[in-house]
Amino acid sequence: MQIRPNDSPTILRLPAVKSKTGWSRSSIYSLMAQGKFPKAVALGARAIGWNSIEIDDYIASRIAASRGGAQ
Repeated sequence: MQIRPNDSPTILRLPAVKSKTGWSRSSIYSLMAQGKFPKAVALGARAIGWNSIEIDDYIASRIAASRGGAQ
């Protein structure tokens, strides 16, 4: 994870992650289990979320890979 100046990480809940990635809940959890998607952060006994910067970096890496850049 890279912290960029003026970026402050926030916690994204599942609906926001689904919206940003365009993936379903099952796809997100499957990729997480395979180690191909950022791990969720425990927020409480029954709540999780994702670091917004890690999600943004992941999306940027997928865009770069699709454009012929490094993965």
